Amino acid sequence: MKTNNTEGLTLFEIKQLIQQGGKFVAFPYTVSALFLSYKKESPIYFVRPNENTLKYSFNYFILNLIFGWWGLPLGPIHTISSLYYHIIGGKDCTQMILNDLEQNNPVYAPDLHYLQFA
Repeated sequence: MKTNNTEGLTLFEIKQLIQQGGKFVAFPYTVSALFLSYKKESPIYFVRPNENTLKYSFNYFILNLIFGWWGLPLGPIHTISSLYYHIIGGKDCTQMILNDLEQNNPVYAPDLHYLQFA
């Protein structure tokens, strides 16, 4: 699963940062037009400990405010639920991403029978 803001980090480093308060979050947003409302989620971002989520959620927050509430009857409902996640710091996806990383993390296991000793 594609995540943003994890470039150069190993699984061990990610786990250490999560123990210190880091988390993976996504930001839901709503786009509406007359009678149609689409509720979607942003890409998943890794938020480091003591880092503010505003820099990741700001564009989606504005998108919600401008285009979210137009569709009736579900536009306002989806917009309010999306804005709720922006206020609390995003929708937490940490456990799902950690499970995915642990299943797909390649482990370095050198093939030692190719080493020749002089």
